[in-house]
Order: sequence, then C-alpha cells, then structure tokens
Amino acid sequence: MKSPRIAPARRLLLLGAATLGLAAAAAPAWAQANWPARPVTLLVGYPPGGQTDFAGRVLLANLQTSLGQPVVIDNKPGVNGNLAATDAMKAPADGYRLLVGNGSMTITAHVYTSISPVDPRQLTPIGTMLQSALVLAVPASSPIKTYAEFAEHAKTRHRAGRGIDYGTGGVGALPHVTMELLRERLGNPSMNHIPYKGSSPAMTDLIAGRLDAMFDATSVIAPFIKSGQLRPLLVTSAVRVPAFPDVPTAAEVGLKDFNIVSFIGLYGPPKLPADVVKKANAALNAALKDPAIVKGITDRGDEPGGGTPEQLAALTRSQYKTWGDVVKANNIRAD
Repeated sequence: MKSPRIAPARRLLLLGAATLGLAAAAAPAWAQANWPARPVTLLVGYPPGGQTDFAGRVLLANLQTSLGQPVVIDNKPGVNGNLAATDAMKAPADGYRLLVGNGSMTITAHVYTSISPVDPRQLTPIGTMLQSALVLAVPASSPIKTYAEFAEHAKTRHRAGRGIDYGTGGVGALPHVTMELLRERLGNPSMNHIPYKGSSPAMTDLIAGRLDAMFDATSVIAPFIKSGQLRPLLVTSAVRVPAFPDVPTAAEVGLKDFNIVSFIGLYGPPKLPADVVKKANAALNAALKDPAIVKGITDRGDEPGGGTPEQLAALTRSQYKTWGDVVKANNIRAD
C-alpha cells in the first residue's frame, strides 16, 4: 500500500510546526545557559537593618560583578519572612527571583495554623550566605550586668506577678524560640513576648528601655554594643565570638547544650534548573572569598557561609526537624 501523498503547502506547515516545536523545547535550555540575561531580584522577608537584609546587601556588589547583571533587593516584610518566602515559592523557575531566607523558615513552618507557611525543604537550595551566634542583650540603662543577674531578675519579676518584656522580629523567629528555651531552663518564669515586624523596630525599643531584654544575631546587635547602647550578657556559640571576646558563651554561664546558630541561605523557587543553581552558587562562593566582604561579615560577629547547595539542603532539613520538636514540646503558636 502506497503512503498517502502530502500536498506541498501542508508539508511546509508540518515542517514549520516541527521547527517551532524544536525551538520551544530548546528555549528553556538556552535560557538556562544564558542566565542571567536581565536583572536578578533578591527577596528579603524583613525590613532594612536586620541580619537577613544585611546578608543580601553585603554581597550585592560582588554578585552583580560575578553575574554581569544588576541585582536588586526587594524587601517584603511580614509573617516572619513568610510573605517573601511565598513569593519565592510561586516565582517562575527561571532564577530571576531568588530568596534570601533565614533559619526562621524552619520554625515558621511549624508555628502557624491559620495560614499555609512555606515548607523551606521545598525551595531549591543554592548556598549558605552567612551564619552567626545569637546574643542576649539588655539596654545600657538596665541595672542588669550579668546573665546571673538577668536570671534572678526574671524570677523576681515572676514572683511580683509581672514577667519581663522581651522583643523579637516576629512570632516563631529564632530569637523567639531561643528565649522560650531559656525561660524553660529558668524554671518557666513569666515572660511577655512582644513581636515586631523585623529586628530593627524591636531593637529601637530595646535601646530606649521599653523592653527588658532581647536575643538577636551578632550582626544585628554588634553596632549597638560597640556604641554603648546595649549590654551583652552571653553568646550562644560554642566558643567566644571574636567581635566580643569579653562576652561569655552560654556554656560558660552554666547553660549546657545551648549552642544555637542562626543561618541565612540563598534559595530559588522549586525545580530551579541545575545550571542556574550552579551559576548562582559559583557567584555566591566567589563573593564570599572577597577579603573585604569577609572582614565586613566577621567585624559584625558573623561567619561567612559558602559551600554547596547540598550542604544548605542538609542544614535546612536538620533545623526543620530540630525546631519542629522544640515548637511541639513548648506548644509555640503564632496564632
């Protein structure tokens, strides 16, 4: 049986359709190979001034140089970073909207019930930007000089029927669960948690004496310690922080197994192509090798990140489980 003849005009249409199909299939690969071909946006779920915003801004110029395109910060504060994380989850998987996400995402996923928080394990990890210990600080005007005095003050206020007031950058943020862990270690005295939309406004009230105490990352608190506006009582790292050599660790003041580290990572939307991840990771690692950037990070008490996407993925999974257990044990809820 002879094959049916195809009219010349129809044959041209079929050939054109096939060519378009091949071009469409090749388009994503071409786009990945040429990424980035336009400006890249870094989503930050907190206001300017906090540690997460700092992580993006300190690397901005070097990332622009490495990528050959402008890189801009888009601050989207709210719901402890969840607004920006949600934006990243819904972004096209093309690498033009990336997330500067902190470890609080691994907590937020467990503490909200009235919204659908982002599960950070579903984002595409690119690389760790920086990490740091937390610092417990009080206003310079406070009569509290040491952690032992803080512990006694908390118990005294509890016996008087009024707990101490502490602030954080949001419900379920790392400083929040850290203070709740400390409260548990102190025998559960009354404490009043006052959440803010980011660390910066909370820090303003702490300095003014409207709050009694606060945990936050070293890079956030360092300028106010150096200016004499805040007094540090302890750091949550295993060893003393070079930026604050006179500040004792939690272990040194008697808090065992209280080694808590904050981390900030660069993430992409789900299913971000491997070629884009590789390029973004290379640009991030190159930026973190710049001596000026390393000094800028370490001078504030943080440690430069770097490494592979797999390492950030493992850290995210580990923190997700750890803080999930803590949230459950302490019945921490954001609503």
